[in-house]
Amino acid sequence: MAVQPVTLKSCMQFHDVVYKVRLPKRRSIIPKKEPSEPQERLILKGITGMIKPGEMLAVLGPSGSGKTTLLTALGGRLGGNVKGTITYNGKPFSKIMKRTTGFVTQDDVLYAHLTVLETLIYTALLRLPKTLTREEKTAQAEAVVVQLGLTTCKNSIIGRGPIARGISGGEKKRVSIGQELLIDPSLLLLDEPTSGLDSTMAQRIMSAVLDLAREGRTIVVTIHQPSSGLFYMFQKVLLLSEGNALYFGRGLHVMDYFESAGFAPSVPMNPADFLLDLANGVPTDDSEDPVCVKEKLIVAYKNNIENYLKQELQQEDQTGLVGANEPRKIRTWPNTWWQEFSVLLRRGLKEKKHETFDVLNTVQVMAMALTAGLLWWQSNLNHLGDQIGLLFFTSVFWSFLPVSEAIFTFPPERMILAKERSSGMYRLSSYFMARMVSDIPVQLILPTTFVIISYWMAGLKHTVTAFLYYLCALLLGVLVAQGVGLAIGALVMDLKSATILGSVIMFIFYLTGGYYIHDIPPFISWIKYLSICNYNYKMLLGSQYKPGETYPCGAHKNKQCLMEDFPPIKAIGLKDQHDSLIVLLIMFIGYRLIAFVALMRIGVMRKSPS
Repeated sequence: MAVQPVTLKSCMQFHDVVYKVRLPKRRSIIPKKEPSEPQERLILKGITGMIKPGEMLAVLGPSGSGKTTLLTALGGRLGGNVKGTITYNGKPFSKIMKRTTGFVTQDDVLYAHLTVLETLIYTALLRLPKTLTREEKTAQAEAVVVQLGLTTCKNSIIGRGPIARGISGGEKKRVSIGQELLIDPSLLLLDEPTSGLDSTMAQRIMSAVLDLAREGRTIVVTIHQPSSGLFYMFQKVLLLSEGNALYFGRGLHVMDYFESAGFAPSVPMNPADFLLDLANGVPTDDSEDPVCVKEKLIVAYKNNIENYLKQELQQEDQTGLVGANEPRKIRTWPNTWWQEFSVLLRRGLKEKKHETFDVLNTVQVMAMALTAGLLWWQSNLNHLGDQIGLLFFTSVFWSFLPVSEAIFTFPPERMILAKERSSGMYRLSSYFMARMVSDIPVQLILPTTFVIISYWMAGLKHTVTAFLYYLCALLLGVLVAQGVGLAIGALVMDLKSATILGSVIMFIFYLTGGYYIHDIPPFISWIKYLSICNYNYKMLLGSQYKPGETYPCGAHKNKQCLMEDFPPIKAIGLKDQHDSLIVLLIMFIGYRLIAFVALMRIGVMRKSPS
């Protein structure tokens, strides 16, 4: 692919970047007389540097040193209190520039059931501008496959864990890099690209990244503990320790610099290991305290590197060549809303079918349908109470199951949504609508199958009208219950907590659904108006029984009583079916609106400082 590097004498510059976070207040049992001041923690303490086209900067440091935080700030993805200046070609980092910047996260956030080629094609369709045809976007995805050596596995699924086995960790990392290369970025940021890989695979990944730098790209990589072979690939190295810079300069000169500062290894060793020891305050001999070692290194950096570096940056600014070329004009969104929706819908359907038509799900529904049909085999009005029990069970089963499944919709996709939204791939509204539309057909197939099996086996009313009314009422209840699960999952975003909350809410809905208790105390009776089961159960009753119809009653079942006078039915009522329909439709829309508003929080991907 042809690369469009930044201007020959322009670069990314960052001056005195400072970032601090507010720590949560600690709760104390013993009250304090004076209110404690809010505590803050400095993550980055005035970091300065410069990277030019064709260079690869490696940010090294132990865990908690601020590597990922700095990388996220350089990529324009760090919210909060960031101070200092970060410029790209002499200009502030804007949202438009962010869409032309490649950002590869440490975790490979990919859909498990898509193939390598499908993953890159869908990314190309969403990220590349609408001025390109579908064929041109597909060709660009195939070119990336060849460029990164993914040809042999392009038709293999990504996979996840032992259940859905797919490509290797190194291949997943290359796919993640390939997603960013599709936009042909001149700035590429990679967070721990060798994490979890063996030395051979790490060498291959970094060799591919180095080739990208040689094409003219500006590349920044965070890395924890590279091998000596990897270390000597880096043209520039930035060493961090607790948010402080200890070194910035050529990788080949790092050992000479620290030796001149009085820190030399006692035995030959990997330069990266030596730098990490220094960043952790490990002295070269046993005579110094680790705190003193860090303080000496910070002072040495300020005296020997920082002042010179800032002068170099000023000279670069004064040349007048920075930002000489205007960036390419880029639309706010690469594609129209409808194009985004159609691509996301196809991708969602392809991924969703593997989850919904899981063998265990299908077996579970078939087993419950057959069991219900056999237990209520050819029931009739002589056992009206039993029939009503079937209706309530059906309402309960097909509210609990959709809620349980829908809770798992957004939390597992949180990282994917954050990653793609932070890259400006699509609007949240197009993603949400595509997700809703792709879920509806597959959510309705299994309950429809359940009704077809159990309805006729149980001997419910044998008319087409009653059957269709029963089916439509149940499917509406399924969609409303799904909305409850979507809202809970989007609000909580933690699977364990969301599952517990969903179970509690649904059990409250069941208890107030009108079957277990008919005379609810007034001070708590308002809950039944929130219960899905209350309205869905009423509609299922209305599908089978009408006002004015009778059922056998009395000691010898030879007396006929009005259906609406049967105590369990009387407590719910058979009239006002339209009211129940309207309430369920409002819930159908309302719960999804809650989920959409909750998802608006996920606009920028944030990671814990490291």
